[in-house]
This record gives sequence, C-alpha cells and structure tokens, in this order.
Amino acid sequence: MRRVGILGGMGPEATVLILQKLLTAVPAQDDADHIPVIVDQNPQVPSRIRHLLEGGGADPAPVLAEMARRLVAAGAEALAMPCNTAHHYAPAIRAAVSVPFLDMIALSVRHARALVPQGQSAIGILASPAVQKVGLFDAALAKEGLRAFYPSTPEAMLAAIRQIKAQGPSAEARQALHDASQELRARGALVQMIACTEFSLIAEAVATDIVAFDTLDLLVTAIVKFAQTNGAEEEQAAS
Repeated sequence: MRRVGILGGMGPEATVLILQKLLTAVPAQDDADHIPVIVDQNPQVPSRIRHLLEGGGADPAPVLAEMARRLVAAGAEALAMPCNTAHHYAPAIRAAVSVPFLDMIALSVRHARALVPQGQSAIGILASPAVQKVGLFDAALAKEGLRAFYPSTPEAMLAAIRQIKAQGPSAEARQALHDASQELRARGALVQMIACTEFSLIAEAVATDIVAFDTLDLLVTAIVKFAQTNGAEEEQAAS
C-alpha cells in the first residue's frame, strides 16, 4: 500500500479523530491490512483564524509548506490535511511538493452536487467564520450551480470552535451547532456539510431532518482509496 502524509495539529483532537476514522474504515484482519500514514502533529501552525479573521499573526503558509516537505522526505506519496480552513493555504502546499494533495474542498463540493436534488441549489456550510470570509467553498460550489449558505451567527460558531479546542466537545458547543443547522434548514439548506474538523467531533448535533455529511469522512475515503490502489485514476481528487 502507498503511504499518505497527514498535515495535522489543526487541531490535535481532530487529527486523532481522522486516524480513528481511518482505522474504522478498513475491515482489517491483521495490522498489515491498515493504511500506512505519516503524521506531522504540529499544533504550532500559526492560527488560521487569527491570520484570516483578525488580520494578524504569522502566515501559516510557510509552516504548512515545510510540513509538506518533511512528510514527503519521510516517504509520503500523497498528502492530506484534516482542517478545512487550512485549505485556503493549499496552493503553498502544492507548490512545495510534487506528490498529490487530496483536496477535501474539491471532494466535498462534488459530493454536495450529487446530494442536492434537481432544481435546488442551497448548501449549508457549518464552518469557521474564516471559511466564509475567504469564500473557501463558494467559487467551486458556484461552478456546480450551487450556492453556499452560512449561519447568521458567526460569532456563535467561532465561540463553539474555540470552546472545543480548549475543553473538548461540550453541551454548549453541541447546542450552538444544532441551532446553526436548524437555522440553515429554515432558510432552505436541506443539504449541509460539516466543514470544520472541530465540529466533526460533535457531528451528531446537527438537525435530524436534513441530509448532512462530514467533509472529514470524504477525506478518509480518499486516503483509503489512494493507499489501496496503484493506478492514477483515484488521483482525480488531488489537484
């Protein structure tokens, strides 16, 4: 199998979660059946929220590029990053290495297109306000004839994310995510993506009467597919 490098630490618990999901995704009979990965668990990556929302702090791009180079030097044959917001800096990662980058944003947009019924276009995005500010999904969704809908309370989203980073999943964070999901549903977004890996830790909190998917799960599927195949066709997810 081919080895995948994980740019981790954003946040640390989300990186542990993707590793657990990778274990669960493979019906292994023995150790050797599991996916080989190399993890750079680097919580010192500069804050994406501070850089994008507050206009301060160091630029995460050079740190992410160096992580990519380290992972490739260690034997990674593709890269994956379990942080939606950090995908804003994906061009720096691609420029730093020549191996495929498994793009969680592109994977999620394609999946959303497949889920939205004909004649509808609304996609609810449960994410950091930084994702909305930079329009991380917007252009790609528009190319598919879809429109991004964001919660009208970005401050509540940010507070929930910070609470999870500091304290882990909590009842307050679950309530904030549920309320945001319900609001998006009321505005017509019956398909919603969980597009923050902190929210992946409380994914069960979304409204129950919608079609929801976790972008992290799509990345897990892409990692498993890349690792278990030797051809190039699966690399369509990488760009």
